[in-house]
Amino acid sequence: MTEPSQQDWQSNLRQWKAELKKLKSRSLKIWVLISFFQVLAHIGHQPRQLLGALLGALTPVLVRRRKKIVVRNLELCFPNLNPEQRHRMMKQHFRSLAQTVVDRSVLWFGTPEQIRKLVKLEGLQYIRQAQQEKRNIMMLAPHFVGLDASATRLTLEGPEGATIYAPQSDPDIDALVRLGRARFHTVHLINRRDGVRGLIRKIKEGIPIYYLPDMDLGRRGAIFSPFFGVDAATQLATAQLARQFSMSVFPVLSYWDPATGTYLTQVLPALSDFPSENGDIEQDTHRLNAHIQHWIEKAPEQYYWVHRRFKSRPEGEPSLY
Repeated sequence: MTEPSQQDWQSNLRQWKAELKKLKSRSLKIWVLISFFQVLAHIGHQPRQLLGALLGALTPVLVRRRKKIVVRNLELCFPNLNPEQRHRMMKQHFRSLAQTVVDRSVLWFGTPEQIRKLVKLEGLQYIRQAQQEKRNIMMLAPHFVGLDASATRLTLEGPEGATIYAPQSDPDIDALVRLGRARFHTVHLINRRDGVRGLIRKIKEGIPIYYLPDMDLGRRGAIFSPFFGVDAATQLATAQLARQFSMSVFPVLSYWDPATGTYLTQVLPALSDFPSENGDIEQDTHRLNAHIQHWIEKAPEQYYWVHRRFKSRPEGEPSLY
């Protein structure tokens, strides 16, 4: 597996610009949105921070349904905190989440130098070493709000990669998201409706995958595994893929620093206990949730609490929402 040459990168960039121009011509709505993001990318770091703070303050009012989900998730996962502490965490969550939306302007339309300044990357050498050794690579990325910042920073450095994504309901917005995420080098975006089959094809081709292990996708293919003390429907596919294809699993953690407004992407060394030698897929899945909880506890307000992580329940149990 080799990294793209400079010529390949320039060719990809020319194609990306042509696709962006075509997308802007589709409608006034998408032209305004893209133009707004292009302006945001170049207004300066501090103005973007101020806009993020304003948006973060307004978001709980504008998306009350999502606010209720965040409040409920924090009640379930942090019962030892008092209401005032959880309220503060909720506000910090929306502050960080809003900033990531604003900062997508830089990720999608800023220069490579801007992106490297905004998103610091540590631990890339672990992936490079695995590439040299021709190992199958899984970049394990839990749902931190800075997920897109990490993905862009990694694709900027290369190499070719693949990930599953959920299509947007608006086809123009979906096209914009796809262009933004595939801006640098080749990124194979595999529709979630296609399941893991498309991803498996890329693994067999030796392409690293960027894998999100912690969504509630229903009971099918899942077990109920403890997550902050609450049973959460957790897909077995993460452990199954890692075992079936002898993958080296590198955690990719994304943290936003509210003091500087910058991000830190940490690639950790490959997990030594996942998948396990004994091949117990269920125990591996329990162990993975324990790892994710530990990583979240370093910055709990920055996990993606707007997702109904406990939507699916064991047979006979009432909804937690």
